[in-house]
Amino acid sequence: MERYVSLFALSLLSLGFMQSKTFDIEVKDSSNHTCIHASLMVNFTVQYEVNSTFSKNSTFSAPSNVTINGSHCGENSGSPLLLVNFGNGHSWSLNFTKNSTMYSGDILNFTYNTNDSTFFPDALKQGLKSSLTKFLDPVLLNRTYKCMHNEILRSENVIQLIWNVTLQAYVQNDTLGQEITCDADKPVVPTPTPPAPTPKPVDKPSVGNYVVSDDTGKCLLASLALQVNASLTIEGKNVSVLYNLNPNTTSSTGTCGNDTATLRLNDTKVAIEFDFAIKKNNFYLQEVNLTLENEFGALSGAIQNQSFWEASVGSSYLCHKEQVISVSGNLHINMFDVRVQPFGVHNGTYATAEDCFVDQDFTVPIVVGAALGALIIIVTVAYFIGRKRRQSAGYEHFS
Repeated sequence: MERYVSLFALSLLSLGFMQSKTFDIEVKDSSNHTCIHASLMVNFTVQYEVNSTFSKNSTFSAPSNVTINGSHCGENSGSPLLLVNFGNGHSWSLNFTKNSTMYSGDILNFTYNTNDSTFFPDALKQGLKSSLTKFLDPVLLNRTYKCMHNEILRSENVIQLIWNVTLQAYVQNDTLGQEITCDADKPVVPTPTPPAPTPKPVDKPSVGNYVVSDDTGKCLLASLALQVNASLTIEGKNVSVLYNLNPNTTSSTGTCGNDTATLRLNDTKVAIEFDFAIKKNNFYLQEVNLTLENEFGALSGAIQNQSFWEASVGSSYLCHKEQVISVSGNLHINMFDVRVQPFGVHNGTYATAEDCFVDQDFTVPIVVGAALGALIIIVTVAYFIGRKRRQSAGYEHFS
C-alpha cells in the first residue's frame, strides 16, 4: 500500500490561524499541593487512511475545557505525569524527569481516537492510535518555562503546533518560580552588517524525467521542470522565495488506474502531488497539492476541480512554454517543458504528443487572414471607383 507520508495539506498555515483556546490546569498531590502547572495551546494535524490508497488530513485543537484524570505528582512512581483528556477519547500526556539542578520533559504521548466521527468521519482503521515525541528541554529547578512562539513537533502521521506555553513541574510551596524565557521569545539584538549583496537570480529549473510503474510495467510518464514560488512576509517586507526541484534528488511515486492516476514528487524541501482523471475521451490534470518547507517555515496549498494539461487518451500532453499554477494566495508552481502521459502508456514510451494552446504557432493563419482582408478591401475599393467612373461617363454622353 502506497501512502503519501508528507502531511499535505500538513497545513501549518491552518494550524496557526485556527480558533484555539488555552487550557490552564494544575496537578495536585494527595495533600492538595500543586506539583505541575501548565497553561498552553495545542493544535494537531493528523493524517489518516480513508481507503487502501488514499489518506486525508484532520486539523483540530485541544479545547479549554480539558480534564486531567490520570495525572499525578509521582508519589509512587517518582515521575510526575501531566495527562490531559479531551473530546471523544483523545489525550495529551507529558511525563517529567529531574536531576539535582534541572527538570525536563521526557515522553510526549498524543493519543487520538479515529472512532471520533467529528474529526475522522471516514477513517478506514478505527480505534486509539498514539504518536510519541519529545517536548521541553532542561529547565532549572524552581523555574517556570515560558514560550509564546510556535514550536512544531513532528512524528509519524501527526504534526503538533504548541504555543503560549507557561509550564513548571516539581512546583514547590504552591508557588511558581521565576520565568525562564525560551530562545525564540528573546529579543534579537541587531548588529551592524554590511549591505547584503544583490541575490543571484534563480536559474531556470532542470527538466526531470519521472515514472510510475505497476504490475504491468511503466504506466505513467512525466517530463518537466518545476519551480516553487513562495510569497512571504519577512521582517515586515514582502519577499518572493524561489525553489527549483532538483531531478537528482527528487523521487517519484504514484498510482495508476482506469480512470484516475497520481504522480507524487518528493524533493528535500518540496512535495507535490498531481492527480489526473478522464472525462469522455480526454485526460486532464484535476488536482494539485503542494507542501514547501524552508528556513522561513512551512507552507502548503491545494487546488481542485481543474482542467489543466488536457489531451486525448492514448496521446501525451506537451507544452514547452512556461505555465503557472496557483495552489494558494502565496504559493505558485512555475512549470517548463512539460510532457506527461498518465494513461495508455505502451512499451514504456510516450505516445504522439498534442501541443498545448500556448505552443501553437498562429503566425501563418494571422498572415493569411491579414492578406485576405487586405485583398477584400482592395477589390471593394476598385469596384466602387470603377462604378463611379462608368456613371460619370454616362452623364457626359447624355448632355
